[in-house]
Amino acid sequence: MLSRINLVRLGTLILFSLAFLAATAPPVRAHCDTMDGPVIKDARTALESGDITPVLKWVKADAEGEIQTAFAEARNVRVLNETARVMADRYFFETLVRIHREGEGAPYTGLKPAGSDLPLSVVEADRSLETGSDSTLQALLRQSLLTGLHKRYLEALEKSRHASESVASGREYVESYVQFVHYVERLYLDASSDPGHGREAGPDHGGHDQ
Repeated sequence: MLSRINLVRLGTLILFSLAFLAATAPPVRAHCDTMDGPVIKDARTALESGDITPVLKWVKADAEGEIQTAFAEARNVRVLNETARVMADRYFFETLVRIHREGEGAPYTGLKPAGSDLPLSVVEADRSLETGSDSTLQALLRQSLLTGLHKRYLEALEKSRHASESVASGREYVESYVQFVHYVERLYLDASSDPGHGREAGPDHGGHDQ
């Protein structure tokens, strides 16, 4: 029968393995690649005004040349007729989003249609910037995170009371223990780390990779 100490050690080993997998997982997609996302909004403004400045913030400095070339090409073609305008705009949108994603080390999987489903956290994050208040966003995150924390805590606590009854019970405890501690660790590290562009992690964390 597994001792409590051995169960904790096993759980710690599994926790480290999961932490490594989480650290090397690709970023979660947000809405920088949707047709109603902020990148495309700035791209539309730039194409209409002829001023590329609004979109340059979305790409790394070493990619500005490619964006400027694509912008000039799109501007030259889009004035021919309506069909040409639609095709030229699409070309520029795709080029801009692809380079933006590459700059974050994220894959480009094509443009997503306007109205694509987004996590509520992303919607509220954008709304907080639009309204100048993050009170609703704070309430949403507080409720979601505390609910997830308490659920995992109760599961781990209950299974810990039966962990020494059998190997199967011990394994159930280890599984819930790992989920609980890993959840706590991930939340703490995310909350205490310095803000950084494109440093998403966790189930819903963002997805906001603007």
